[in-house]
Amino acid sequence: PLDRGGFLSTTRRMHPDVCEFISNEIYEDRLTSHESCAFQRTDHGTGLRWLRADHTDRSTESVEEAELVADEIRQLIGSNWTDSDNTQRKLATGDFMVVAPYNDQVRLMRRIFDGDHALAGIKVGTVDKFQGQQAPVVFFTMTTSTSQDMPRGPDFLFSRNRLNVALSRAKCLAYVVCTDELLNSRAKSVEEMKLISTLCAAVDYALHSEPTELTPA
Repeated sequence: PLDRGGFLSTTRRMHPDVCEFISNEIYEDRLTSHESCAFQRTDHGTGLRWLRADHTDRSTESVEEAELVADEIRQLIGSNWTDSDNTQRKLATGDFMVVAPYNDQVRLMRRIFDGDHALAGIKVGTVDKFQGQQAPVVFFTMTTSTSQDMPRGPDFLFSRNRLNVALSRAKCLAYVVCTDELLNSRAKSVEEMKLISTLCAAVDYALHSEPTELTPA
């Protein structure tokens, strides 16, 4: 709001395909990408992605989501990444950031990464740890199976601010990792509906922005 100070309306971090979602959902369409951000790209595209997880009875720790993230990173490492200055190189472990809502999930993912020398250098932490940081590729693992499994209220897991901070760390690609059941959470108030709808909007945006493979004629 104008009475709260100045709004920095240009990001020099996010590719337009990431910025568009953040701007629409969080900043009333007022945030735009600096023209240099459009140079940023990977062999696997740009924007948001959804990794659909399948698990039950998970609260603050999900090995299924941890393994999904690890497998995806293994596929991405070594592929091409072009930065905002239009220089190209291969994606390395330092180009990834994994964000989780709970310390239990952070510790689990740290063990998995440290157990594989190819993934040992990947950064993993909670939203609070990564405020102000950035990486070409970011994963946000929601961890919890359903709303009934949440250890805290929806204000924490579905926080718009946490989702914003997590996904906006990405310079090029941002992954949301969660179950279908979590997306189908039932709201008990209008405020809860707003929180859940932002996560659903991220997945919907991801599904509509994923590149489609061309089939041979």
